[in-house]
Amino acid sequence: MENDLKILGEAILEAKHEIAKKVHEIRLAEATEEQKQIASQLDEQEVINIRANFVARFGEALVKGVDKEKIYNDIEQWGKETGQFAYSLGVSLDEALGDTAFYRTFISEVIEEAVIKHNLSVRTVFASARVIDPLLDHAVYCFSLTYIHFYKETLENAKTAFIELSVPVVPLSKGIAVLPLIGNMDTERAGLLMEETLKAAKRLNLTHLILDLSGVLVVDTMVADQIFKVIDALKLLGVQTILTGIRPEIAQTVVSLGLDFSKQVTWANLQQALVDVQLFHN
Repeated sequence: MENDLKILGEAILEAKHEIAKKVHEIRLAEATEEQKQIASQLDEQEVINIRANFVARFGEALVKGVDKEKIYNDIEQWGKETGQFAYSLGVSLDEALGDTAFYRTFISEVIEEAVIKHNLSVRTVFASARVIDPLLDHAVYCFSLTYIHFYKETLENAKTAFIELSVPVVPLSKGIAVLPLIGNMDTERAGLLMEETLKAAKRLNLTHLILDLSGVLVVDTMVADQIFKVIDALKLLGVQTILTGIRPEIAQTVVSLGLDFSKQVTWANLQQALVDVQLFHN
């Protein structure tokens, strides 16, 4: 049995470049125009060699010339490298995993030919499947894990960038800036509001910050509490905060919640607040 598996492994090793080329050609034939443009910038032979080296892992596993643990470690490394590479090329996960079926098909064809040529038993075929199938599944697992890791990382970076842009402190004149808040305020954004506002106040050497709430859809106790905390923190830095843009429905909600804005300077709009601040500076 061991010798029979070695025959199948050697057949796979001999056909590795042929299998790699077939998979590559099918992938190119099914690629979109954008993917073909990306592929044209790559070294085709290098890509085929990467595929061939992957196929070789299965041949080596059958030949048993390499320790099983090393084979799985090599497959894991391959999955990490190609998972990152596929994601960087903009290939979707389902498209990338489509290669698995091609590898499985072409490797099976090589095994079938070798079994017929050498008159090997059905038992040998099943034995080879018990080696190849788990190894291929492990490759898919490692590849997917890496791909999803970079996908999540990109989403987190995009989310962070978006949140940072959602807290823009805009300088208007010396010592005066406006912070227009737009949309809903969740816990993460509320925390960033405090952090970014204090950093901007120090960087711009502010004396007054106009906090415009005209774009805020909902003011609840959490939002109000965070606003008060920002105002108190700014006060410690010597910055006076002026609230503007509180819409009638928001004012009604604030009163119904029992929130006290009576000690806070408020104006109906940004223009009125600017007049007030400029009078102070003059």
